[in-house]
Amino acid sequence: MDSRLRCRARSVLDSAPVVDNAVPGSAVSDNPARAGGRRRLWLSASRVLLVLGGVVTLIGVVLLAACLRDDMAIEKRMGKATAEVVSVSFQRTVVRFATPDGAVHSPSQGLLYPDGLEPGQLVRIEFDTADPELARVAERTWTLAILPISTFLLAVWAVLAPLVWWTRRHL
Repeated sequence: MDSRLRCRARSVLDSAPVVDNAVPGSAVSDNPARAGGRRRLWLSASRVLLVLGGVVTLIGVVLLAACLRDDMAIEKRMGKATAEVVSVSFQRTVVRFATPDGAVHSPSQGLLYPDGLEPGQLVRIEFDTADPELARVAERTWTLAILPISTFLLAVWAVLAPLVWWTRRHL
């Protein structure tokens, strides 16, 4: 009887399904289809981060170019005046000034490079005589924008670079 049970047990064991890597969670990582999907996901995440960094960098460069273009326009047809600072906010500094033809102007977009101004203060400005809406504080140029923009871009890449490295590491 003992030999009959052994024979039956052997036949049952031979027909039983065999499970490789029966450790919970290991079957997911060994599945080639899922591993390829995860690899694509990490690769996509890495690319998205790089594109995001590139777009932010491009915006910073375009902003510097716009500052340079505005300064070149002012220097090409420069007018000078004394302006009164009407209001100062985070978004803009509003001034009011009179041009030599007697017209009073208040640039709707505010003054370029207004750091350190206070309401009621009189300040010398330079403006584009063809477009008095374009005005800046006298003797301040686009070079003042280099430090804040480059610092911001450095901070962006200081965050993105390790994230890209980390996502690439998971490929």
